[in-house]
Amino acid sequence: MFPVDKFQRLRTPFYYYNTDLLRRTLAEVRHNLSSDMHVHYAVKACANPKVLGIIAQAGLGADCVSGGEIQAALHAGFPADKIVYAGVGKSDWEIELGLDAGIFAFNVESEPELEVINQLAIAKGTKARIALRINPNVGAHTHANITTGLTENKFGIDMQDMERLIGMAANMDGIEFIGLHFHIGSQILEMDDFAALSRRINEIQERLEVAGIPAIRNINVGGGLGIDYKQPDHYPVPDFRAYFDTYRKHLLLRPGQQLHFELGRAIAGQCGALISRVLYIKSNPIKNFCIVDAGMTDLVRPALYGAYHQIDNLTAEAPTDFVTYDVVGPICESSDVFIKNYGMPRTNRGDLIAFRSAGAYGEIMASGYNCRPLPVGYITEEL
Repeated sequence: MFPVDKFQRLRTPFYYYNTDLLRRTLAEVRHNLSSDMHVHYAVKACANPKVLGIIAQAGLGADCVSGGEIQAALHAGFPADKIVYAGVGKSDWEIELGLDAGIFAFNVESEPELEVINQLAIAKGTKARIALRINPNVGAHTHANITTGLTENKFGIDMQDMERLIGMAANMDGIEFIGLHFHIGSQILEMDDFAALSRRINEIQERLEVAGIPAIRNINVGGGLGIDYKQPDHYPVPDFRAYFDTYRKHLLLRPGQQLHFELGRAIAGQCGALISRVLYIKSNPIKNFCIVDAGMTDLVRPALYGAYHQIDNLTAEAPTDFVTYDVVGPICESSDVFIKNYGMPRTNRGDLIAFRSAGAYGEIMASGYNCRPLPVGYITEEL
């Protein structure tokens, strides 16, 4: 799976993207879509330009949460009319960028934002296509930091304001109201959460029909489908059939309605790994420390969320001689720990280590803290 001999000549740490697996994943996505379904890749998961180019070539759209992501998506070849733009804090220049590019839709998250987009669109003599992001108050079985669909979260418009804002949007000269947008969280593995969202959308559509509001053209259910961090080799491709079938079964679309998804981690997560080199093995009476040259600056998820990544020693000389280690990085922070009490083959200075399932929220979240250089990202074809 890993071209270890080619890794040896590269400076670590770096990211490696298995493009064969990425293309296989994209093929599974396309295979399980109906004609009324559209997937916009969530650029925030991984914006490596080479990865973005492959996803754009597969025909997906892009889900962006900043002006920089819109620029990255356009540069990678995503058509503007397949780009959706979400985020609670869109600045004026970012909105103007979306208007000038002619993106498919702005996912609007507040009344003040709707008013600003209207003003900027009028000033440009155009109309902004918008979907209102509704907070459905639906929980998800995931980490609290990546739950987005509850009333206590900062995202979206409260349901009690929905009809009023739809009416406002319909009467604004710079706005074309085209849909509703929802998103309940990330790294969701229980299909019942998506079924619950579907049922809530059904209730909302019935409520809007009673209010005399015409059928909504586009329903965007966001993304959120997770990956298997604990068994990346057993489940390298998520169960897209179960995911899409959940919506087919539970979401009651009206004739002609189009259904949109914003998948990120499910597409890019398993194809990427952070490759690091062991610097030192340090022991004391109670601990063995495996000190590697990658740190929380390169992969922040364990420090930020307590997230788990399988760790493979790619070059161990005695693969059956297991030792328990705390795997740690070089950053001057006590939180710079990838995992504690982790069993892996006896490890030595110079061994290559792979942090698996790091294609999403890995390279994109890297920082230059401690004046460290950002990790380089390589794809299969480059090695």
